[in-house]
Amino acid sequence: MNARATGMSGDAPRTRPDKGDYTTLGEESWAVHGGNRADNTTGAIRTPIVMSNSYRLPRDPTTLDDSDPDALVYTRESGVNQLGLQAKLAVMEHGEAAAVFGTGMAALHAAFFSLLNPGDHVIVSNVVYMRVWGLFDSLLPTKLGIEVDFVDITDLDAVRAAVRSNTRLIHTEAIANPDLRVADIAPLAHIAHAGGALLTVDSTFTPPPLLRPLDLGADLVIHSLTKYFNGHGDAMGGAVIGARSIIDEIKHGPMHHVGGAIAPFNAWLIMRGSITMPLRLRRHCENAAAIAAFLADDPRVAYVAYPGLPSDPGHTCAAAQFNGHYGGVVSFAIAGDHEDRLRFVNDLRLITSAVSLGHDETLIAYERYPEERAAVFAPPFRDHGLIRLAAGLEASDDLIADLHAALTTAYGPDH
Repeated sequence: MNARATGMSGDAPRTRPDKGDYTTLGEESWAVHGGNRADNTTGAIRTPIVMSNSYRLPRDPTTLDDSDPDALVYTRESGVNQLGLQAKLAVMEHGEAAAVFGTGMAALHAAFFSLLNPGDHVIVSNVVYMRVWGLFDSLLPTKLGIEVDFVDITDLDAVRAAVRSNTRLIHTEAIANPDLRVADIAPLAHIAHAGGALLTVDSTFTPPPLLRPLDLGADLVIHSLTKYFNGHGDAMGGAVIGARSIIDEIKHGPMHHVGGAIAPFNAWLIMRGSITMPLRLRRHCENAAAIAAFLADDPRVAYVAYPGLPSDPGHTCAAAQFNGHYGGVVSFAIAGDHEDRLRFVNDLRLITSAVSLGHDETLIAYERYPEERAAVFAPPFRDHGLIRLAAGLEASDDLIADLHAALTTAYGPDH
């Protein structure tokens, strides 16, 4: 907690806010000013887009500090826009340092590549983003000899029982993609640390201020910056945030030797988006809560997963961890056959059928998952497929009216 935040009540002394000293700023002020570097050459008050792929070397290049992963030499390793974004993200997540990459998957790969060695064992939530599932189900075991157990991350006894002498990592998503089960971060961190392992948390669905996994004991927090931090559906990026010692290892390793660096323009776009992220996030969550309540009351809907619903299995855990909101994504199932569900999705006129989330517009995606993956979902998702809706910034009444009309097209009136 910074000095600004601790002096807000009564007549207690209050540190004067100064955008040049970010320890004096509240969190939403930091979201606006953090990481920004005004341009002394032109007087521009925002960091310009620095598109150079190389930086001028000193007179004697042997004086360069090879131990500094942020030295400005070559943009594949570090760039001006990248540095500003890293500084902003580290403070927003209450971490010591951050590394940013071209995509969220590049960030995840960099973290796992740095932390794991052949013969190590990993415990992974049995519900994770499909590309992360593929990474642990196939690539890491076959290419690096990593041993993996997929476990229901909400069953702490099962997680505890899966720990081995060679367990080096527990990985989970704060809210699982796509069935929205909620991970209890603090006890997972305790289990990991008791076994000599680390806990990594993908918090893409729960950016700050919803959740800060590092505050609950996680060792690394990972984001697809493509989603809420960007917020406009026009740039991709990923980030790993945590202790400086681990982040520097990630930078010296996969960032420098494997690549995956974020492009300067994408870093600039995500910096722009992150300024309004705390404000947008409230609207995303409010819209998702209204949509979830509507769907839960509609008899044509077979099942709704949303941590904000009191009936949701993850509600109690979510209420204890999240900062008064429950995310911007709702997953649900509707009955009928495959063609009925396609008719519903394709009849929507305001909501767009597309993957991703955190955009300004509401997106919806219907999938029937492979049997192995769907086996761990709630029965309605196994029987009817899963529809994931990522609430945008439109008026909630308009979104609900669009859903109601499309349900009527597919299934008739709601009675």
